[in-house]
Amino acid sequence: MTSEAASPTLRTEAIEALLVEKGLVESAAVDALVERYEQDVGPLRGAQAVARAWTDSAFRARLLDDGMPAVRELGFGDKMDGHVARLVVKENTDTVHNLVVCTLCSCYPWAVLGLPPAWYKSPAYRSRAVREPRRLLAELGLDLPPEVELRVWDSSAEVRYLVLPQRPSASDDLEPDDLAALVTRDSMIGVERL
Repeated sequence: MTSEAASPTLRTEAIEALLVEKGLVESAAVDALVERYEQDVGPLRGAQAVARAWTDSAFRARLLDDGMPAVRELGFGDKMDGHVARLVVKENTDTVHNLVVCTLCSCYPWAVLGLPPAWYKSPAYRSRAVREPRRLLAELGLDLPPEVELRVWDSSAEVRYLVLPQRPSASDDLEPDDLAALVTRDSMIGVERL
């Protein structure tokens, strides 16, 4: 089998084609599901919360105090009910950088960040984020200055973490939708700075 044939994208397309051919699923249903996770359930929700926190100091205070009620204000916190008991938001600053991991499995606030990246669930990420987080981040392209304190937060079945990234310096004149477009899933996990 060639590496191209082993590609997850090609395998997914082949499985979808087979399911459609057998009449078990309609292609439009698959497209709608994918769109929902990419556009609605995906990291756009978290990005909207971050943009709101950047533009509304009272909301920011509520988000940092207790993330669940704050995201409910945006109309999607109820999607987390039953999956997350508590959402804790940690703010990056000039002197503190936060990183999220789940060392036991892959607990992740999917209703706010969308589907977790494959690397988040990998044993290598889960162990190295705790043992050697600064080195891991450097390998992922984020070199933190030595004077920046690095804090690692371990998610669990009861508590999920979200990083509130620093607002980019040249974004003062941007509207909330434009600000949300700057926010990435990786910045809300803490493996990227904006």
